[in-house]
Amino acid sequence: MRVLLLVVAVVICSSAMAQTVLIKKVELAGENIIVHYDLEDSNPNNEYLINLYSSKDNYYAALTKVSGDVGMDVKPGTDRKIVWKVRDEYGGYKGKIALEIRGKVYVPFVRLQGFDATKKYKKGSTVDLKWKVGASNPINIELYKGGEPVTADLNQPNNGSHTFFFQKHLKKGKDYKLKFTDTRNTDEVVYTDNFRVGPKIPIWMIAAPVAVVGAVVFILSGSKKDPEAGKLPPAPQPE
Repeated sequence: MRVLLLVVAVVICSSAMAQTVLIKKVELAGENIIVHYDLEDSNPNNEYLINLYSSKDNYYAALTKVSGDVGMDVKPGTDRKIVWKVRDEYGGYKGKIALEIRGKVYVPFVRLQGFDATKKYKKGSTVDLKWKVGASNPINIELYKGGEPVTADLNQPNNGSHTFFFQKHLKKGKDYKLKFTDTRNTDEVVYTDNFRVGPKIPIWMIAAPVAVVGAVVFILSGSKKDPEAGKLPPAPQPE
């Protein structure tokens, strides 16, 4: 895979004038491209939505095989870093690539309240979601396992609450998360932290009746009150 990196541009979309971004270094590290930058803001409490784009699709869609200081909730600071896995994104692409960073002050359209990602949610049960409304557009609420969507409640009113059902066919696992998307602005996305989904009936409860039966058999077969109990009568003797 040969990639010639031409230039990195930065676009910060904000009405405030106190934000600056400085690209410090761009490096090729094996099959990765690493972009180092500083994000300066006079308000350190601001959070940014940062995305990386490439010239391969004329900067149309944000790159997805990225990690580091990218996506939502990026705080201002020095030595910010984006790692882009080029091969995972484009396979064996050969050619020239220009990159562009786009950012804006991030104000989430929903702010979840009280959701506990440390809790295990049971298949066949529901969870009452509550959030602070930041926009009035309808929203999609999707359940992801790993990086794949498995169920969804689409076009829900953004009214601050929703009851989500964990369907019975879900596989157990700890890599689930909920995704909230503004239906009229799909760049506006909020994820929960990863949480666990498990069976509705704990395994120990399913196994309990077997243990009880074993105990009853033991008690019946081990009783010493009547040593003759359970024995067959002797065979009749020939006359």
